[in-house]
Amino acid sequence: MLVAVVGVGLVGSEFVNQLLSIPAESSPFRLISLSSSSRTVFFEPANAILSPEKWKTVISTSNEKPDYETLTRKLSGFINPSTKVAIVDNTSSDDIASFYPKWLKAGINVITPNKKAYSGDLGLYEQILRASKESGARFLNESTVGAGLPVISTLKELVATGDKIKKIEGVFSGTMSYIFNEFSTGSPDGPSFSSVVSVAREKGYTEPHPADDLNGFDVARKLTILSRAIGSSSLPSLQSFASVQTTSLIPPALEGIPTGDEFLKRLPEFDEEFDKMRKDASKEGKVLRFVGVVDGVKGEVKAGLEKYPTSHPFATSLGGSDNIIMFHTERYSPRPLIIQGAGAGAAVTAMGVLGDLLKLV
Repeated sequence: MLVAVVGVGLVGSEFVNQLLSIPAESSPFRLISLSSSSRTVFFEPANAILSPEKWKTVISTSNEKPDYETLTRKLSGFINPSTKVAIVDNTSSDDIASFYPKWLKAGINVITPNKKAYSGDLGLYEQILRASKESGARFLNESTVGAGLPVISTLKELVATGDKIKKIEGVFSGTMSYIFNEFSTGSPDGPSFSSVVSVAREKGYTEPHPADDLNGFDVARKLTILSRAIGSSSLPSLQSFASVQTTSLIPPALEGIPTGDEFLKRLPEFDEEFDKMRKDASKEGKVLRFVGVVDGVKGEVKAGLEKYPTSHPFATSLGGSDNIIMFHTERYSPRPLIIQGAGAGAAVTAMGVLGDLLKLV
């Protein structure tokens, strides 16, 4: 199988290293193209990139600029009954995601951890489905939810085998997981909300501007992806992730603050509000968790802060920035199927991407 990689940042670099760590003599893959935001390289299959030590030098010394129309044309020319082609998009780019229908229509398989195409405009998502059906080329996106955790593949198998999804609920954001694991332990007291967010940023758990996590959009995107994968008429037809009922944790007075530093400087003004929520939860013997819910019975998709008993898995099973997802189905009832583990990080995300690529072999 011929592979072209778009995006060689944190996840992309890890993916290429994992791909090239498969011994060349047993690998079913030939890496023939690499593209960053500013450079690209392309080789004939006989000269495929094989060395995990040299690929960074190969692309960093290239003077060729990315041209995805040309890449599409070149890759299409290799497709025949005995040769499959896949593009791996490791970016978070809307522009790259807009190419998916064209690639799939040309018979090129698409593998990605990029959430944009699957959680954005419904029209683009429907184009992807149609193009895949027409050509037979596949799109696989396991790492768009839960990094390397088998969330989407599990959901697809449940649906394909006729199980009925009653509800999916989970802690889908590694950032929100860390923040509330630290902030709300069941005790009425603890560190201030602003200090926990500040430490989370220092440890690299948040985006440079923490508001990009606290707005809940990342969770809303993941819920959109899951809801569309279920494809049930009982669920709302989400035009995009913006259609999800999302409760932001950004205090209204801090909306639109331009920098992360200024945001963190002002956040302590609202510590009392968050402290009150923690105390109220503690009085009920509960903890606070930012969760996402896809409810097939009530027909709703929502993300927000909820209270759970201190004995609940969302209170007892999580550590660090772990994700935990519960599938309540007709078969998995009354006890749900639970998937838990690291839901962020370059190594596990790249593993999920490589796992998808291996499904094409």
